[in-house]
Amino acid sequence: MISSFRNFAKTKFAGLLVFIMIIPFVFWGMGSMFSSGNTNNIAKINKINISTQEFIDHINNSNIPQQTIRENLDKNIIEELLSTLVSTTLLDLEVKDFDLIISENTLLKKIKTNKNFLNEDGFFERIKYEKFLLENNQSAPAFELRLKGRELQKNLFDYIGAGSVVPEFLVNKIFEEENKKIEIEFINLQNFYKKKENISDLDIQKFVDDNKENLKVEYIDFDYAIINPKNLIGVEEFNQTFFDKIDQIEIDISNNLDFEEILNNTGIKTINKTNFRYSDNKSDIEKKIFEVRNIEFDIIENQNDYILYKINKSDERTPDLNDPELKNEVLELVHQKEKFDFNSQLLKKIDKKIFKNDEFIKMGGNQIENLQLKSIKDNNKFEINAVELLYSLPLNSFTLINDEKNNIYLAKIKKILDQKIGSNKEKLEEYISKQNTNTKNSILKSYDLFLNEKYNVVLNQKTIERVKNFFK
Repeated sequence: MISSFRNFAKTKFAGLLVFIMIIPFVFWGMGSMFSSGNTNNIAKINKINISTQEFIDHINNSNIPQQTIRENLDKNIIEELLSTLVSTTLLDLEVKDFDLIISENTLLKKIKTNKNFLNEDGFFERIKYEKFLLENNQSAPAFELRLKGRELQKNLFDYIGAGSVVPEFLVNKIFEEENKKIEIEFINLQNFYKKKENISDLDIQKFVDDNKENLKVEYIDFDYAIINPKNLIGVEEFNQTFFDKIDQIEIDISNNLDFEEILNNTGIKTINKTNFRYSDNKSDIEKKIFEVRNIEFDIIENQNDYILYKINKSDERTPDLNDPELKNEVLELVHQKEKFDFNSQLLKKIDKKIFKNDEFIKMGGNQIENLQLKSIKDNNKFEINAVELLYSLPLNSFTLINDEKNNIYLAKIKKILDQKIGSNKEKLEEYISKQNTNTKNSILKSYDLFLNEKYNVVLNQKTIERVKNFFK
């Protein structure tokens, strides 16, 4: 579906032929906000208006809680929902234009062969069908109408992509590309990187000086108290009295009472932290307080306790290299940068085609390893995307690849051994089907461009904003 409406005028049909499922939601009380009919339209496709009421109905047929929409307004959830309605309307226009139909008998057959409605013997059971409708809060006519729409759209795409005959050479080509065997030589680059123990204090200091703004560390001062039934009301159990007192604390916070004043006469011990910075070896409670530090004063849950906290101060500083833990963190960054720089320089030479086999042999020496990849799916040694990259390269070419543990290797395509599909009927059918899919996808992409020229979509941005404002 259309992923964004920011550039809708240019890309309104991009991704139209890829269907997504959107979680349904209830649009409570929305209908009274807008007038119905064509006087209040949210979009227009050529001369066809899409009214706000149609958009409301589209949303009503879906079931996402209002809270979910509210939380995702900035992520264009309203635009995404509208895009599905525009796309569906556009497809309906195409179905009508091609005069495609589906008979009642065909629709009935689709329902009666749906595995969700069959009993153990494989026969249609009306009670299963009716139970499905009840559980999904649908009527039979509404379900059958939606099913009919989906089938007509499927028939449309089948119609557009039909009639293509896959040439034998294309079937052989895709088989050979995916099943050829590739022999490679490779070098593990781990031994070429500067080791941590060889990174000096001067290197670390220079790195800090060059990256002061990006390396600043946030420190906070805060007070907190751990609250549970035992220390608040003197019992072990979580009862109503305890929760009433927690509610009162929340009220006190909203009324701007001071941290100490709230805990006055409770006897609960408070803990003060100064110059606290986040690190893995800190307590879970204190790390959690750091994570919510943007709210300066609050009470939060932590397993079986409540934590009342108050942030007193927050500032950012250049890393203190006298702190061993912090120094080690910076050292790791320097080490990673050294690796990145080495890899980048190597890739530049490969891209400029100035990295030659003599240099490869000189680099590798007796560390050059050999491996034969059986197919494009052979990821026993290297990560699958790396394997696909290798299969896209010509003989004698070089590249950098990685394994599942993110070790980096310099690899060379040493030999390519072509494989023929032969007379294997099962394989032949598999690759005919695969090439058919590729051909259909290519046709549908062209159809997508055709639709872009055929239809002009205009959006009513003011109405879209009104819908958004309802949730704010």
